Amino acid sequence: MNNKADAQKKVRIGDLLVEKGFITDAQLMDALAEQKRTGKKIGKVLTDLEFVSEEALLTCLSDYFHYPYVDLNRYRVVADVVRILPETYARRYRCIVLAEQPDGVLVGMSDPTDLMVIDDLQRQLKRPVLPAFISEENLLPTLDSIYRRQDEIASIAGELEGELSESDFDITELASSSDSSEAPVVRLLQSIFEDAVQVKASDIHIEPEESQLRIRMRIDGDLQEQVMKERRIASALVSRLKIMSGLDISEKRIPQDGRFNIRVKNKSIDVRLSTMPVQFGESVVMRLLDQSGGILDLDSLGMPKDIQERFKYLIERPHGMVLVTGPTGSGKTTTLYGALTLLNTTERKIITAEDPIEYRLPRINQVQVNPKVGLEFSTVLRAALRQDPDVILVGEMRDHETAEIGLRAAMTGHMVLSTLHTNDSVSTAMRLLDMGIDNYLVASSLRAVMAQRLVKRLCDHCQESYDADDQERSWLMSMDEDSLLASYKKGRGCHQCNNTGYSGRIGIYELLEMDEAMIAALRRNSADDFAAAAKAHPRFRPLALCALDYARAGITSLDEVFRVSASLGDGG
Repeated sequence: MNNKADAQKKVRIGDLLVEKGFITDAQLMDALAEQKRTGKKIGKVLTDLEFVSEEALLTCLSDYFHYPYVDLNRYRVVADVVRILPETYARRYRCIVLAEQPDGVLVGMSDPTDLMVIDDLQRQLKRPVLPAFISEENLLPTLDSIYRRQDEIASIAGELEGELSESDFDITELASSSDSSEAPVVRLLQSIFEDAVQVKASDIHIEPEESQLRIRMRIDGDLQEQVMKERRIASALVSRLKIMSGLDISEKRIPQDGRFNIRVKNKSIDVRLSTMPVQFGESVVMRLLDQSGGILDLDSLGMPKDIQERFKYLIERPHGMVLVTGPTGSGKTTTLYGALTLLNTTERKIITAEDPIEYRLPRINQVQVNPKVGLEFSTVLRAALRQDPDVILVGEMRDHETAEIGLRAAMTGHMVLSTLHTNDSVSTAMRLLDMGIDNYLVASSLRAVMAQRLVKRLCDHCQESYDADDQERSWLMSMDEDSLLASYKKGRGCHQCNNTGYSGRIGIYELLEMDEAMIAALRRNSADDFAAAAKAHPRFRPLALCALDYARAGITSLDEVFRVSASLGDGG
């Protein structure tokens, strides 16, 4: 009886959409023919054929069946409530627990008309199920963010620990013989990588301690950790990773570096691996680089339009040096790759010296620096000048020799791009002088300095208005009186952003272009005059004010602005 009623309802979905004017009779006939061929549900067929949007379909069905429609992108999902239903059931039945109510449990379902599924859920939850329509497209990412893979990782870790305890065998042998995808050590690493890609982690840290194993992931610049009691599995994980990277698995006394490529969630991930001997084994840090997404161009970086246009003009000049500065992890390399993408034309010969090569670019001659064999930045730079280049990128100005060769190359008809670890753009020129470079060389060759930082983006799904407190207002007053009149936002925290209130990061930029006053100050070797001339430049806007612009626009929070400002202050 139930099945008949259900089937009757399903047939009427198409008629209902025709009646409401969402689709035509002809479209319905085409959809029914496609349904007969594929066996898919009629609603899925209609959206796949793009006859009707999923939102319109669900809204229509919601009215007809008198079940609510819940937009997961706007609904505040509570992780503890979701987890009252085991993950296996949530994924099998394409559903999610939304709320506990006095008369039952509100459950979002991709198909609330499936009475058999509702019966099974009621048995599992031991309470009446109140169905709601949800988008299946939004459901799966939500399940991924709530359940993640931490339970799965913990379960496989326990299985691997049990395997290690069964017999007294060589861990190296276990790791090297584990070519099967079913081996616990392989499945554990796969789950760790899938979790990392899912939460958009940039790094994975594996840290063995005396009685536990700590796995940490860097997400939007901050570390989040999972602690495991299975301490013994650390050696098996490290050995397996060394094999994947082509490293010496028997050598545990010295640090080693390697890289390998894996495919996770249909993405090609390049993994840079570094091992280091610590008190209770070896610590491993892996940098994850998504090669499938393509290289970011300058338009994708979020750079303000006026700065972007000036930066493009500067790097497209025939000669001179342009430096990108900032602390480690501030996005300098991404900016330089964006610059190379713009400059990468058939008319230009481009050579890079990098340590390491993060992204492989077509048509560009990329050289991996290798100090072990004497291939330093300065060595590559000298050789590059004999290769008839138009543009040279040096990964970092680490020493006097590299900086001097780079500046001379910039003076003799080459565009040179590089990075330097300084706190802001104004102190960069002085840093070159401190490295022992002749002031006339810096004055003649340096064209511009771009300083940058990364700030966290507010989550689009849970941001809300926020009133600054007295302390914040006092700081805002000291920065810019107009900022007191602006409205600000902060992230409440939701499942979409792992309850952090932030999702992703965006760069803030400070572009300093050399003018006559600054060049004259450099020739006099006067740091004070240079700083005064820089701040007097009409287009110069400091990093802290750039961060404040983003806060006023609702892109980031005041907390992030204060964090950036504090980091600038600490560096003097």
